[in-house]
Amino acid sequence: MPSLTLPYVPHYVAAPSSKETLEYADLAIIDISRAGTEEGRAELAIEVREALLNHGFFYVVNHGYSQDQTDRIFDIADLPFSAVSDSEKQIYAGTMKQSGSYQGYKLRQYWHIDAGVRDQLENYNINRDVTKREHPEALRPLLPEIKEFSKHNHFNVLHPMLRIIARSLELPEDTLVNIHDYDAVGETYVRFMKYYPRTEEEETKTKNVWLKGHTDFGSITILWSQPVAALQILTRDGKWRWIRHIENALVVNAGDALDFLTGGYYKGTIHRVVKPPEDQRNYTRLGVFYFVMPNDSVKLVPMAESPVLQRAGIQSRYDGNEALTMEQWRKARTSAYGQSELKISKETGVEQEVINGVLVKHYN
Repeated sequence: MPSLTLPYVPHYVAAPSSKETLEYADLAIIDISRAGTEEGRAELAIEVREALLNHGFFYVVNHGYSQDQTDRIFDIADLPFSAVSDSEKQIYAGTMKQSGSYQGYKLRQYWHIDAGVRDQLENYNINRDVTKREHPEALRPLLPEIKEFSKHNHFNVLHPMLRIIARSLELPEDTLVNIHDYDAVGETYVRFMKYYPRTEEEETKTKNVWLKGHTDFGSITILWSQPVAALQILTRDGKWRWIRHIENALVVNAGDALDFLTGGYYKGTIHRVVKPPEDQRNYTRLGVFYFVMPNDSVKLVPMAESPVLQRAGIQSRYDGNEALTMEQWRKARTSAYGQSELKISKETGVEQEVINGVLVKHYN
């Protein structure tokens, strides 16, 4: 009988939650355990529609992982940064600009933030197919757990959410599930990310912004809530508001692909990362994500068969060009991010670029 003992992983000690008074966004809390019944899905479809229209961000609770399981994932998430040497990291570095794929490490100082300042964060990206490439030695014994974590996100969080979103558009429940196959060719992946404190000079030059305001390029992003306050969203009234930490909750947001597929009805939410409050300033910020994209072959065109979209009107983001596939869009966005020269927009505090005929904005 195989052993049930898990490999030893040092415990990652996260920062205590901030005690400072911050202006938090008032986000909906979606209890995904209610998605198991017809009545529950009908009620959740209304709640999710309002959440996506109001903020494009919401919390998910009762997702099937205990607090102990979540703590274990954060312990694992720290290993690519704390247990891998700089020289080994170089071996597994990604080739984002050349390949349009985030698989492997995004090392520190790869992205340009502002005024000559480069980023102080690392991330390690693992395709849902964990065998797609080799991994650092410290992670190899943990790949079975990472694979199960990926499957949990995909089947126990993503697919129920996609059924609810489809229902909110008055479409058959599996409409979106059918274009987000677990085994399809694509780049849906787990990301472990670690932000490191910056110098005062860097903070001054970037006006305390660690990542400029942007939209994610997939359909939805699943962020496992962690205590260091730094994430903000641009709310409909034009104000940046903080995302509050809720123990063992998920933070879900809409991205470009959902924007394309709904003809602008569910817009990708603009969010940024800024310097944490004073009482968390000297802590690292460890993040765990599941970035979701439709299958590579999916054309990012509005689902015009939706009665909701027909009533609301469809706004195409394309400028007369042929529709992009998910593969074309994610490769173009991945290659350009933090590497391209941005142009000043007529909108205050906005820079922009055109990617495959689509206007992409960055907010500062």
